[in-house]
Amino acid sequence: MDGVSIAINDGEFFSMLGPSGSGKTTCLRLIAGFEQLSGGAITIFGKQASELPPWERDVNTVFQDYALFPHMSILDNVAYGLMVKGIDKKTTPREST
Repeated sequence: MDGVSIAINDGEFFSMLGPSGSGKTTCLRLIAGFEQLSGGAITIFGKQASELPPWERDVNTVFQDYALFPHMSILDNVAYGLMVKGIDKKTTPREST
């Protein structure tokens, strides 16, 4: 990957769309800390995150195959990360639009 720059505002949901092999998964894995950078930097909330382990980054990941919780709906799988963060049910969206 070369020349990638992404700005996501606090509280926004973000997804990447593109053809197979375009680097979507690699980019998201780098942001989450599941892969190591060979160059460049990742900054989260103005702080250098490139050297932080995944559990110290303020990033949530919802995998394309949501088999992590196959008994739950897609919405409940997405909302789970918000619940773990302590966001109450009134704030968590309960229906898709």
